[in-house]
Amino acid sequence: MDRSQSPYRTGPRALLVTLAWLRLTAIAGQLAAVLCVRLGLQLPIPLLALLAGITALALFEILAVVRLRLHWPVTEWEAVGHIAVDALVLGYLLYLTGGASNPFVTLLLVPIALAAAALSRIGIGVVSAISGVTYLALLFFNRPLPAWGAHPGGDFELHIVGMAIDFAIASLLLGVFIARLAGALRSEQRRLQRLRERALRDEGILAMATQSAGAAHELNTPLSTLRMLLGEQIPAAAAGSLLRQDLELMAQQVDRCGEILRAMVAVGRAQMAEQAETMSLGQFVRRCLDRFQLLRPEAEVELALDAQDDAMPVRVPAGLQHALLNLLNNGLDASAAHGSARVSFGARRETRCLEFRVRDHGPGFGVRLHSTDTLGISGKDHGLGIGLALSEATAERLGGMLDAGDAEGGGAEIRLRLPLSAVDPGRHGRALPPGAHCRAQETP
Repeated sequence: MDRSQSPYRTGPRALLVTLAWLRLTAIAGQLAAVLCVRLGLQLPIPLLALLAGITALALFEILAVVRLRLHWPVTEWEAVGHIAVDALVLGYLLYLTGGASNPFVTLLLVPIALAAAALSRIGIGVVSAISGVTYLALLFFNRPLPAWGAHPGGDFELHIVGMAIDFAIASLLLGVFIARLAGALRSEQRRLQRLRERALRDEGILAMATQSAGAAHELNTPLSTLRMLLGEQIPAAAAGSLLRQDLELMAQQVDRCGEILRAMVAVGRAQMAEQAETMSLGQFVRRCLDRFQLLRPEAEVELALDAQDDAMPVRVPAGLQHALLNLLNNGLDASAAHGSARVSFGARRETRCLEFRVRDHGPGFGVRLHSTDTLGISGKDHGLGIGLALSEATAERLGGMLDAGDAEGGGAEIRLRLPLSAVDPGRHGRALPPGAHCRAQETP
């Protein structure tokens, strides 16, 4: 979801959303109060003039709702302008119904409370000034309410009833809408905390990537030297001897190192150029398995792929295959810790997401991980603790998420979920649209 347009983000836009709901409530309440006083209590208040003010507020509400549907940034002064219109209409209605003597005049405090939770000090000051000037104007300019009741004290009794209703309305409005803005503030603070954690993780990954690039460049020369020396030594060794077998194994490992370095460079170039291949989901999954079997020939991989998903066309983003190979490699290592070489790999299409699953038959995590700081965490004695972090970073870069936890029946299961827009063949490198991100709640 595009957080810049989210109604739960603090700031002017959140205030405008809150004001829209508050204004809708105010229109219904004002209409009910006017009709009750005029028709129920039979007080000769200016009905048409009051209805004209309420109608003007309703028309402004329609314009405000249309404005909120536009993806334009909301400025603080625009929010102040909305509050000014609300205060002007409320002041007009109070002017026709007793001015400052009307018990509902305390509703002018509600915009100040809302502004205090969403605007800057200058904005709060302007809103306070608007409400204050409106109140002062009502002290001197108003139309007194007509007398109610034939017995003495009837007007005061009506005022007491109005104060009770006003207290109930103010309590309800402040309780509901201030709680909404406070919840938005807490949500924003949690989001900023997650961003700080991810920034620290990405900084560590970037530092390792820089070192890896330098190491790859430096390793190319000794690998070329080893390849040349082994090419000279293998023919000289006796055919079928243990020495020749060892030399041939060394040559295979040197070639494997060279392939890994070339793959690293190819992924980097493809990611910088935003290039991506288009193929069916089945082709991509089997290519990942072929690559994994080449790297780990001892693995016993169980493939889970529905026939209806096999032919699904996908645009393979740069780095996705490497992320899945990291998960498969970690899964096999975890299974090996329990004396097994089995690992399960599957993919399936959901409503809005494409999900890849890797399950091992190892000891499991013990706890469930949801987008945690995985950098440097490894359960292997020789592990660097970066495979899971790199896979998680790739998922987040593509608008997805990584979900890891214990599987039923033992072992661990890791799910890499990507929005369908990230693998849409027609996207051609465009940015993800708002709302494209996968959510953990979609997981059955």
